[in-house]
This record gives sequence, C-alpha cells and structure tokens, in this order.
Amino acid sequence: MRSMGRVLIAEPHADIAALLEIVVRRLGHEPVAHGGGIPAHAGLDAAVIEPGDAAGRQAAEVLHAHGIPLLFTSIYPPSRELLALEPVAWLVKPFPISKLGGAIEAATIAGGCARRSSCSR
Repeated sequence: MRSMGRVLIAEPHADIAALLEIVVRRLGHEPVAHGGGIPAHAGLDAAVIEPGDAAGRQAAEVLHAHGIPLLFTSIYPPSRELLALEPVAWLVKPFPISKLGGAIEAATIAGGCARRSSCSR
C-alpha cells in the first residue's frame, strides 16, 4: 500500500473543501479536515488554506510558526501581511485543478514528505 503525506484543509465552504479533499486524495495524500481552532501540526506535511477566513488565517499563522508549508487558495489577491507567511503558492479562485495539484505536490515536498522513508511517490 502506498504511503501518503498528510495535508490539512482549512476551507470554510463545504463544496470547495470537498473538491480540495478529492484532489489531495487523488494525489495519494491523506486530507485532514480543519475543524476550527488551533490546528494540531504534528504529522502534517502541508496545508491548503483559505486565508480570507479568520479561522484559516489563524491556522496559517500557527502552522507557519511550526514550519508547515502553506498553500493559499483565495478569491482575494495576495496581501503583504499574508505573503509574510511564505506560502509555497497563492492560487486565486477560480483556478485550474492542474495548478492546484502542482501546488499541493510542491507544498508536500517542501514539508519533507519526499524525504521521509514512510512517504513514497
């Protein structure tokens, strides 16, 4: 069985969160839903976050402090404040699914998934 990286999804809209989960799963990773509040960072390889949402922004700040690579997906263009969190990519909605897949792969690689013996491609 193929090992997976773990990718947190912090998206306030259920339909978009479901799409993100499908893409993460198709890439061979385990999607982890963000239930709000302070996210547990242990075992995460990356995070896909809507930073325009207050809960998403808080999650991004916490995860960035713990070195978890961030991928932002938003209807808003990048802001200086959020770019300071050094996202691997910032995708402005709507975006092609192919760009999302590439950005998730880049984020999981940045998170060390490709270097761990338990995560194979």
